[in-house]
Amino acid sequence: MNLNLLKLRIVELLEKHKKITSVADILELKQPTVTFHMKNMERDYGVKLFEARMGRIILTDAGYALLHYAVKINALAAEAERVVLEFDTLRRGSIRIGASYVPATYVLPAVLHRFGKEYPGIQMSLFVKTAPVVNDMLERHEIDIGIISTEPFAAPALLAQAICKDELVLIYAPTHSIAFLENVTPELITSASFVLHGKESSTRRMTDTWLENHAQRLPSYLELDSLEAIKQAVILGTHVSFVSRMAVHSEVQRGLLQMRPIPGNLIDRYVYAVTNKERHRSELINQFSNYLF
Repeated sequence: MNLNLLKLRIVELLEKHKKITSVADILELKQPTVTFHMKNMERDYGVKLFEARMGRIILTDAGYALLHYAVKINALAAEAERVVLEFDTLRRGSIRIGASYVPATYVLPAVLHRFGKEYPGIQMSLFVKTAPVVNDMLERHEIDIGIISTEPFAAPALLAQAICKDELVLIYAPTHSIAFLENVTPELITSASFVLHGKESSTRRMTDTWLENHAQRLPSYLELDSLEAIKQAVILGTHVSFVSRMAVHSEVQRGLLQMRPIPGNLIDRYVYAVTNKERHRSELINQFSNYLF
């Protein structure tokens, strides 16, 4: 069976773009050439992989089964090419980085700036996602390294190395009643107007765990899926929230917010550098990692 990388690339692109003309343009092929490879695959497998519907190409169930492996093989092939190119003394190459919001905003800019000055031929791409999404992208070989802020975790396919601690703190405006109290209890915090993070964030998971550990519930709350929106809501004076200490350093310095340790918080959180154990630990990734620690 002649199943080469070009055919697998055609399968992946057809699922994304649905048109033979678009796939032909991307691959710089003639349309009949793409059609020939499609028919050739169906002949080799003896099953129908593609269906034409209203001018669009749709994968059949068999086509989607092939797509699952095509995506993985294409990603590994691209990774292999990058690894070989990296042996050109780091004068060229690329790094795809996935990061959760806090390290993407408060850790990586300085790292990317320093690394870019030292290695100007390296192309760097940053994808800002939640920690679970970054881990999924690593397992699918869609990125080379992940920088995430989360509680300690275990994943069989991933290697996580702690870069620094990322403590969660209670934040409030200087005019909030909590600012004038010496001791703050979990009951007092949950009776305040609380701002929760989005359900996919690690901060939200840790907040939910804290509430459960202290047998507390929030009678009412505001849920925002943006750290900046949360900070602005708390600055207005009515709300409180749990956020990363490094994320509010500037606002605390300027007197816009105050912070204190979360009472009874038994969960540590760290910024981790995460890689896939199955992929080659290239010199480029090793060199980039040196700038993180």
